[in-house]
Amino acid sequence: MAKKKTVFECIECGYKSAKWMGKCPACGSWETFVEVSEDKGNKKSSSPKAGVLKFEEIEKEEIERFTSGDSELDLVLGGGIVPGSLVLIGGSPGVGKSTLMMKLAGNINKKVLYVAGEESPGQIKIRADRLGVKNKDLYLMPEIIVENIIDEIKKGYELVIIDSIQTIYSENLQSAPGSVSQVREATFELMRVAKESKTPVFIIGHITKEGSIAGPRVLEHMVDTVLYFEGDASRELRILRAFKNRFGSTSEIGIFEMTKQGLASAKNKSFFSKKALPGSAITVILEGTRPIVLEVQALVSESYSIPKRSATGFDLARLNMILALLEKKLNLPFNQYDVFINVTGGIKINEPAADLAVMAAIVSSFRDRKISKESVFIGEVSLVGDIRDVPGLDQRIKEAANLGFSKAIVPSRPLEENIKCYEVKEVEKLLEWM
Repeated sequence: MAKKKTVFECIECGYKSAKWMGKCPACGSWETFVEVSEDKGNKKSSSPKAGVLKFEEIEKEEIERFTSGDSELDLVLGGGIVPGSLVLIGGSPGVGKSTLMMKLAGNINKKVLYVAGEESPGQIKIRADRLGVKNKDLYLMPEIIVENIIDEIKKGYELVIIDSIQTIYSENLQSAPGSVSQVREATFELMRVAKESKTPVFIIGHITKEGSIAGPRVLEHMVDTVLYFEGDASRELRILRAFKNRFGSTSEIGIFEMTKQGLASAKNKSFFSKKALPGSAITVILEGTRPIVLEVQALVSESYSIPKRSATGFDLARLNMILALLEKKLNLPFNQYDVFINVTGGIKINEPAADLAVMAAIVSSFRDRKISKESVFIGEVSLVGDIRDVPGLDQRIKEAANLGFSKAIVPSRPLEENIKCYEVKEVEKLLEWM
């Protein structure tokens, strides 16, 4: 006979205790313990034992995809939506998660179930009308009980959207919706029905103030794909990035722009100005297979106290390294100046190929000398003062040529010179182009 036992569980991290506590000893959260029942007993498994397969005899499974109707979302997903996949989309409030999912539901010509656990049907209808949703096979289900949702999914749908997983709960558990155990249980049930019915399921997840998906970390391990929306809700630009993808690469990004009609593709948006000003340099970065031309801005001003260093969209530690290198190799007294770096467009640079452009922008601002807007700077700067090659140089040069640039300052000549390239092997040679 199974014994019932009452325990207290932290809704933030899942830590369990035999008695109630004000502060969780695991995560440090206050007033987060709720009372739940825990069944204990010796339960004999009735599931059949899985057979052992010889690895060489296993047939390779071909992944079939269908388009989401949005080229940016398809790119991040690895080429399209995989039947039976479970996709988690996270992001800060107001960044555009629900807007993207409603756009997805309206774009594809398939039978879609939209489960709403937060908003009323009237509110969702307003958003759908604003986005111009025309899918006549779109169905709305205002429900938060996972057992009822699964019963509806089994009736036959080609795509399911859950908005959001923190509002869904199981009647088999006594803990509140949004708790660790409820999020884990709801996600497991949705994963099971997705695999059994080959129905792709997209679930929206809230993020904590630390920037991670609210709920247990196991949630991200259970799903097939984890997508994060990056960007400030007060700005138009949004970046969708994959942090996990069992069916594709995690290096691709989707660039969106929030408009009156919802999220629109911003793949042709310019992130640079053609006006030549001191402290501005152009570079080309690679996000997956996509080259992006960016403007790096620098402001160098005399300091009257401890010199300040600030970087937006660029690694601060790498900025300090570049400044130390400029002081040593070019004898520039940056220990007496404040230095600020900004990457336009709200994009964050995660590769060293922009080092040369950052260095050029700093020297340009320091000397108050303009840089030709016909030039792009591509190269990694090493600690010993030489400029080193970066991957995908031909692809970067081709993108710069397509956007009208005529010169490139690079560490080595590419195989195809779409524009005029000038080799710079050492930091000291950079001054020749300033």
